[in-house]
Amino acid sequence: MIRVLVAEDSVTVREMLVAILTSDPDIAVVAQASNGAEAVELAKQLRPDLITMDVHMPVLDGLAATKEIMIRAPTPILIVSSSGSAQEVDLALNAMRAGALMVVPKPENPLADDFNGRRTQFVALVKSMAAVKVVRRWDRQGGRARPPTVTVPPSGAQVRLVAIGASTGGPMALQLILSGLPGDFPVPIVVVQHIAAGFTPGLADWLSASSDLHVKVADAGEPLAAHTVYLAPDGRHTGVTREGCVVLVDAPPIGGLRPSATHLFASAAQTFGSSVAAVILTGMGRDGVEGLCAVKAAGGRVLAQDEASSVVYGMPGEAVAAGAVDTVLPLDAIAPYLVKLVARSGRAER
Repeated sequence: MIRVLVAEDSVTVREMLVAILTSDPDIAVVAQASNGAEAVELAKQLRPDLITMDVHMPVLDGLAATKEIMIRAPTPILIVSSSGSAQEVDLALNAMRAGALMVVPKPENPLADDFNGRRTQFVALVKSMAAVKVVRRWDRQGGRARPPTVTVPPSGAQVRLVAIGASTGGPMALQLILSGLPGDFPVPIVVVQHIAAGFTPGLADWLSASSDLHVKVADAGEPLAAHTVYLAPDGRHTGVTREGCVVLVDAPPIGGLRPSATHLFASAAQTFGSSVAAVILTGMGRDGVEGLCAVKAAGGRVLAQDEASSVVYGMPGEAVAAGAVDTVLPLDAIAPYLVKLVARSGRAER
């Protein structure tokens, strides 16, 4: 039985969440909290398997409550947000930085046509996330660890594009990688990050604020530029053209996902061939695997985040199992590796 604590100040939303969760016989809602302070105390007392957390609550908001819980009683936390205002997005993203696993949209009207599908997805996500092992976050600011020394093998074609796919745990992984790249990083980076609809623009701003690179939501037809990171927009598959421009398409979801990392990687392999460096980061499922196989077959380089540093070793683990990965690295080694890889490939080309 999966024991869930629901933290939500709206009685209506709280009752709806409880009804959704208890509709599954494997889930029990062990307590309900109407503010963040109650959520912290109940988490310490009951030690639930998972917490659903609103961000806007009285006494303590969801960000402050997440920080306290990850210090006092580490628990898998799902941020359940309405994804409306910039403040809501910022709170949710910073809660993930504090240790929450991911953000999901609040349930809509039960009379909506897609409500049953969303309910099924939400329950499945809760059951999957309850099994994630989380670690205690210390309530002190430590010095930033020195990045590990990385060795890059001799390179062939010049790297002209970096493509990244990520899901659960991805925003924090992306923040660490992008903040480790110099502002003059000489090639464009295109990213597919699975996140709740409405959060991508806020994620772009959040990542840009912590990086020397310019991070933006990709626009159809825009030329790819150095020093710039392009996030796939909500609901659009994102690829690249031979001329080095962004292409957005409304093709059917791949494995239930749009945007899909597989689409991005496959497009990059087709258009840039051996000049692609593809990176697969923490996330549930196996999105990206077929696209990474295409990158490898085209002679591109494929990197995967290692299991120890992944929040969920689903996507990178599946890619490794499929034989699509050249190099497996801890998260803090990926940025230094990319810097060396791009520099070395550029020298080799000249």
